[in-house]
Amino acid sequence: MWIMAIKIALSILPVFMERPPATFESRAKDWRMGAVIYQVFPDRFAPSANLPSKQELYTSPRKLRTWTETPHSSRYDPLVGYPHVFEFWGGDLQSIQSKLDYLSTLHADVLYLNPIFKAASNHKYDTEDYTVIAPEFGMHADLKSLIQSVHKRGMKIMLDGVFNHMGFSAPAFQSAKKSSKSPFREWFTFGKRYKGGYKSWFGSGEMPVLNLENSGVQRFLWRDKESIVRRYLRAGIDGWRLDVAYDMGPLILQKITGAAHDEKAGSAVVGEISGYPAQWFSSVDGVFNFYSMQLVIEMLKGRISGGVVGRTLANTVSDAGIENVLRSWLLIDNHDTPRAKNLIPDPEQARVAMALLFSLPGSPVIYYGTELGMEGEGDPENRAPMRWDLVNENNPHLKWVRQLAKLRKYHPALRYGDFHALETEQLLAFVRMTHRLRETVLVVVNPTSKPVTETFGTRIGRMMSWGTLKDLLGGTKVLTKTGLITLEVPPLSVMLLAPETAPNEGYSPYDRIP
Repeated sequence: MWIMAIKIALSILPVFMERPPATFESRAKDWRMGAVIYQVFPDRFAPSANLPSKQELYTSPRKLRTWTETPHSSRYDPLVGYPHVFEFWGGDLQSIQSKLDYLSTLHADVLYLNPIFKAASNHKYDTEDYTVIAPEFGMHADLKSLIQSVHKRGMKIMLDGVFNHMGFSAPAFQSAKKSSKSPFREWFTFGKRYKGGYKSWFGSGEMPVLNLENSGVQRFLWRDKESIVRRYLRAGIDGWRLDVAYDMGPLILQKITGAAHDEKAGSAVVGEISGYPAQWFSSVDGVFNFYSMQLVIEMLKGRISGGVVGRTLANTVSDAGIENVLRSWLLIDNHDTPRAKNLIPDPEQARVAMALLFSLPGSPVIYYGTELGMEGEGDPENRAPMRWDLVNENNPHLKWVRQLAKLRKYHPALRYGDFHALETEQLLAFVRMTHRLRETVLVVVNPTSKPVTETFGTRIGRMMSWGTLKDLLGGTKVLTKTGLITLEVPPLSVMLLAPETAPNEGYSPYDRIP
């Protein structure tokens, strides 16, 4: 019994124990913690300047669309599959490189690209050849140039690794399918129990599943020096986002992550694991964290109170570990979901959700165009060409994202600080803090349609009694009383409160407080 009591005490100790400065100094040096990720679907991000020279790449069944057209879903064709996956808008690596300055205005730290390797479709999740850049996107020289330009701006670049399956038209699979004596036969799994005679991802014949336990597959993908995982890290990329990582299992993921770290220390491996963000961190550096933002959406819909969300998030951080959460990607939307504007159509709710994307612990992902208010109910509408005509100073969505991204950049606690939920009822309130009081940010959200007044503790031990906090978003000042704070928060609003520590007439009680 006493052993269990000690384990419980140790498990909660980090919540109350003051962390040494070295902890936060180490986090500040780890680019993977709290980085702002910008996701790009290569064919749709920016128009190619060399489109005339690429016309022959879009012959039937492919179609080249004009940039102002919107993609629409299509009926399944037994001969070619879904025709809309063969519709292209002509974006490429060079056109992405030409827009890197725009990413800088969003304070993006990482450029993440959906698959860029040779494949039949526009989405490239049906890889034909991992060693070849899709000709529509360019060549290895174009990738090298993009990597150099990204790094020159102090940013990182990550690629999508689709290693659970390949494309039906991949030469390796075609060879294996035609002959039981093929050197690639054991790379895949064949049998009458499978639809079409071979194991494919969710039974979709276009994506035969790789036998990841096969030593040849392992050598090709991550074990050998010239394996796919290693060669692109050596070429300059900084990490991999692993597609359908859940399906690959923790042991395989652990081997891939180990190979990546062995090849490039400090590289990132983030797995597409969209369930509860815990129990995977012996296998990957970070996971997809849709969970936290789904809590936010449920809260905004009135299904969960702010106080319950705060306690649930605290449990999540406790279960997963704060540093693992900081390395995980925080998402509202991406290429597989409806756009944020479709998920959260109310403008005020959307502002609150975006503020929490940038203030909750984790690495926020901006799916290209979401910062502009682009719409798209589902695939392929959510993969529409980037609306560059919406990039202007009057776009309220863009102004809000830029404001939040700038605050995050200049407030370390929002990037890599600890997370402490505060005891509230209707409001959601939490503190992001480092070892420096001056870096503390207290986040308060009213998710309801009515004003809410609550009194709660700040949990900021070095905040003086009768100290003031200033809202970084609006300038409102709030007074604390012996560690308590009383707030009247307007409906559907958010406050980012920071301690005021500047001297008043030459004197400040915080002069000796770190």
